[in-house]
Amino acid sequence: MTDRLPPGQVLTKKWPVLHYGNVPQVDTHRWTFEVAGLVERPLTLTYDELLALPRTTVNCDIHCVTRWSRLDNAFEGVSVQLLLKRAGVKPEAKYCLVGAEQGFTTNLPLGDLDRPDNLIAVKWGGEWLMPEHGWPARLLVPHLYFWKSAKWVRGFTLLDADVPGFWEQNGYHMRGDPWTEERYGGRGLTKHDINRLRNLSKKGA
Repeated sequence: MTDRLPPGQVLTKKWPVLHYGNVPQVDTHRWTFEVAGLVERPLTLTYDELLALPRTTVNCDIHCVTRWSRLDNAFEGVSVQLLLKRAGVKPEAKYCLVGAEQGFTTNLPLGDLDRPDNLIAVKWGGEWLMPEHGWPARLLVPHLYFWKSAKWVRGFTLLDADVPGFWEQNGYHMRGDPWTEERYGGRGLTKHDINRLRNLSKKGA
């Protein structure tokens, strides 16, 4: 059991609820998921279209930066690799800025996003996600600290450079590997980051 527990972590059988701000009220009739930025075929899915895609179940352990870990979780959802393949990631794309409700973002190297265990998850333990755990959909990136598995996820923007997300701008690590305790050490947005995002926004308009 201890070989599954990263350093500094404590096991829990509960699933603690931790997030910044309120649980958003999401209308799935208006919900969309987008894959944009450095891709050949920008992709927008409605919630019904997401649910119509093939789904898989991933059994995994999850590790929170606040030092709790929960073992043997079963998440069901759509493979991130399927979505990236459909969008056609360009060779110059090396990173992703993940977008979620209420303007939340988190950043990932493409190598950490493009993995077979990563999902756009809609179920946990055979049941639909509860709103406080990310319904209608959350990202699952189980090999990193769990803040990288953004709740209420709404899309990916593929980038050629690493742009810090919300928690990374507020002191959390740019990557977040629990096995090497990459808890802290982010950075603020630079003018170059801001200009890069503005330019991408203009291209997508």
